[in-house]
Amino acid sequence: MSGQSQRLTVVPTVTMLGAMKARLIGATRGHALLKKKSDALTVQFRQILKKIVSTKESMGEIMKTSSFALTEAKYVAGENIKHVVLENVKNATLKVRSRQENVAGVKLPKFEYFSEGETKTDLTGLARGGQQVQACRAAYVKSIELLVELASLQTSFVTLDEAIKTTNRRVNALESVVKPRLENTISYIKGELDELEREDFFRLKKIQGFKKREVERQLAAAKQFAELQVAEKVSLQKGVSINSAHNLLSANMQKDDDIIF
Repeated sequence: MSGQSQRLTVVPTVTMLGAMKARLIGATRGHALLKKKSDALTVQFRQILKKIVSTKESMGEIMKTSSFALTEAKYVAGENIKHVVLENVKNATLKVRSRQENVAGVKLPKFEYFSEGETKTDLTGLARGGQQVQACRAAYVKSIELLVELASLQTSFVTLDEAIKTTNRRVNALESVVKPRLENTISYIKGELDELEREDFFRLKKIQGFKKREVERQLAAAKQFAELQVAEKVSLQKGVSINSAHNLLSANMQKDDDIIF
């Protein structure tokens, strides 16, 4: 890229220089704040990543336990355990709600589960397998809790990833484009102002030299006039006027029309 495209097109004045310096200070502060924001988001991003890894590792074990508990309940209570459970359950007791958590100006969605009402499972599996049904329910409740936590972590992970990319783009733009362009503009304005200052200095020197020569000429003319006045005074004291002598010589040097040779 050429040097012209690396700076802003501005008029090189002192006012514009102050404005560019103020913009550079603002860009520097913004760059520092965005850098701190990026670091904070990166730390949070890594913590969430660790939690996702540990949650997924425990998820496999919990889901295996839940599936094994369901198999035990079916074995003990029979294959029609599904219909027995559905008859006793009318509404969902475990529900999920969302909220937002602010991390360095980024709103992360958080999901949490809560219980609403009571599950009437007193008569479920009363004939046989009631204990296994309750154990299966407890295992799947724990699985749901872990799934909600994992969904919250993964949603926050994706949101943080996009926020970090956007912040890093802004940091790189300020560091690689905005700040160098402002610095080049300030250097250009300073160079132009220095050139104007040198031109003014040279112009002042020329004017000063002209005035000095004019004063010297006036002093020389005054000195010459004074010398003439002194000479005239001396000649008058001797009875001869220098001006009259000069006039006489000038008259003699004029050409007489009556003289042909």
